Amino acid sequence: MLNGLRGAMTRFFTPIARVLLRLGVSPDAVTIAGTLVVVVTALWAFPTGHLLLGTLVIAFFVLTDSLDGVMARQAGTSGPWGAFLDSTLDRFGDAAIFAGLVLWFTAGGDDRLSAILALACLVLGSIVPYARARAEGLGMTASGGIAERADRLALVLVATAAVGFGAPDVVLTVVLGLLALASTVTIVQRMTKVHRQAVTRVTE
Repeated sequence: MLNGLRGAMTRFFTPIARVLLRLGVSPDAVTIAGTLVVVVTALWAFPTGHLLLGTLVIAFFVLTDSLDGVMARQAGTSGPWGAFLDSTLDRFGDAAIFAGLVLWFTAGGDDRLSAILALACLVLGSIVPYARARAEGLGMTASGGIAERADRLALVLVATAAVGFGAPDVVLTVVLGLLALASTVTIVQRMTKVHRQAVTRVTE
């Protein structure tokens, strides 16, 4: 879902990237600042019940995630470090979003089931990219699956916004359950893909 918007966002941010570079702002600074805003917002807004405000702020910075990449390409500094930093800090942002929901459901929301599902999404969501990274470290590929990061973020943010608008909490509970299931399926898909490659290597 969000990946489909990245092309349009890249075109939109091109002139903004030029201005920031002229002001001496580095792509890494934009990456770090965006992550800090997402983490602080998720860990403050969600536990205190400001679901709509938190979702709007986080969604904005998620959609601007491509700005640092646009800046790096324009500055000619695009490379492995930027990709590594961006991917690593993305994990902090993702974890903060689900951790914030865990805190909301165990405190303000007082919903143990939803808290458990949010925690499951946090844990499983960290395993999905690890499976890919570990496979690539072994010279194989493990991309794809039914629950890519952009899809998981889009669904949880839409559901959180809906509850913030006044929808019943069960909407978010159902979405968290579906995301936990989809993440599990994605992990199995990636493990299966790596297993096929490993078996092929042995038989060659």
